[in-house]
Amino acid sequence: AMAAIRSVKGLVALVTGGGSGLGRATVERLVQNGARVVLLDLPTSNGGQLAQELGDHCAFAPADVTSPKEVGAALAVAQKQFGRLDLAVNCAGIGIAVKTYNSKKDKVHDLEDFQRVINVSGGLLGGVPGQWDGDICAQWGEYGVNMGLPPQRGGWRCG
Repeated sequence: AMAAIRSVKGLVALVTGGGSGLGRATVERLVQNGARVVLLDLPTSNGGQLAQELGDHCAFAPADVTSPKEVGAALAVAQKQFGRLDLAVNCAGIGIAVKTYNSKKDKVHDLEDFQRVINVSGGLLGGVPGQWDGDICAQWGEYGVNMGLPPQRGGWRCG
C-alpha cells in the first residue's frame, strides 16, 4: 500500500532523472519544502549545475540507473553527504517513437530498443520487481515512489 507522507521537511531523498523535466521539478519542490536531495542523473545532464544552484541541500550523483555499480555509488553519496536515505523517487525515463510494426517496411521495431526503455524507465525502482526496491528497503530508505507506474503499483513503504 502507498504510504502517506505528511511532510518532507528533514527527509533525505534520492531522485533519479533529477536533472530535467519531472525529476527536476521534484528535486526543486523537495528542496523548497525542507528535504535534502541526492540528484541522480547522467553525467552529461544538467544535474551538477542544478545541484550547485540549489546549494547545500542538494548533491549531484552522476549515474546511469541501469548500472548497479553507479547506483550503488549514488547511494553512497546519500550516506556520505546526508547520513541516510528516507525516500527514493524514480523519475528517470526515456521513450522511443516507433511503430510496433511498420507495414510499409514489413518490420517490427527492435526488441533491444524496447528493452532499453523498460530498463531506464523502470530503472532504480521498477525495472525488475523486487530487484532494487528490496535492496533500498533493506539498506536505506523508508519510502519509495516510481513515477512511471500507476498509483496502485507506484509506491511503497518499507517494513
